[in-house]
Amino acid sequence: MHDLAIITISTNEADWLRPCLSTIFEKKGDISLDVVVADNMSTDGTRELVETEFPEARVVTCANHGFSHANNRALMTCDARWVLFINPDTEIVDGTFADLIREADARPELGLIGVRQILADGALHPTVRYFPNALRALGEALGSERWPWRGRQLGERELDLSLYERELECDWTSGSFLFTRREALESAGFLDERFFIYSEETDLCLRIKKAGWRIAHLPSMTIIHHAGKAGVKAKSEAQDVYTRMQYARKHFSPAHRALYWLALALRYGLRAVLAPAAEPAERRRLRGAYRFVLETLLGRRGAPYQDPPPTAVRTRQASPPTG
Repeated sequence: MHDLAIITISTNEADWLRPCLSTIFEKKGDISLDVVVADNMSTDGTRELVETEFPEARVVTCANHGFSHANNRALMTCDARWVLFINPDTEIVDGTFADLIREADARPELGLIGVRQILADGALHPTVRYFPNALRALGEALGSERWPWRGRQLGERELDLSLYERELECDWTSGSFLFTRREALESAGFLDERFFIYSEETDLCLRIKKAGWRIAHLPSMTIIHHAGKAGVKAKSEAQDVYTRMQYARKHFSPAHRALYWLALALRYGLRAVLAPAAEPAERRRLRGAYRFVLETLLGRRGAPYQDPPPTAVRTRQASPPTG
């Protein structure tokens, strides 16, 4: 059995894979490591890149049915006691996986761990999150992240950046780096493939906590995440709100779900009207993007990205194959 399996997905992400995989192997430490690239039918030479430049890694090819589907297909081939789901647009810059595993092993109650993430410009990225609910959605709709003081009940993100320098309990953490104990995955279930992309990590973390595990941020490793590369994109924002309502339908009562929907509608309605931007052309673009999101929330548009097939693994996978 390996100490750690690292799974990353490429949907034509070959350009990002080279620095990602290079730093993964550089920061391995003294552990047994299994690195798997789930190739979502890429046409950019993903398999050739991995097999030529990173022969220590494996490629699992699968049809593109989303983030959860690809991660699950790779996970079914792994036997490691720890599993890391990591985005391809990341780089490990500080710490080793051996040290992270030693810290994690010393905390047997931890089921899932996030680490310190910085953006390409060096800014700390707030990845510690609290579970979504109607009150937090309302706070964010009213701009709570810009208030001089805001309790954690009025927003999902932990914005006190000083807290990221120590171990910190949280509800969920960014799906760009999900360091997960295998037993926690087996007890809570694999990623739910009904979430094509977005909200799958929130759902997974909720199920892991319900299964009795803790989730925490550990600052012993730092990664660069090249997030927000293209700014506000209408389809990405709409996909996010679509999966948020999927999460609400799965976990909220009907009354709570209705209040959550209203808070999301207020958020994007205000953005569609105000759309703060310096340039008129950019303001028009943002307004159009937020109207697109509202149309998705109102059910006038379907999910921007393809839904998974009806035979998808939902939350559990009994006796996953290995090899």
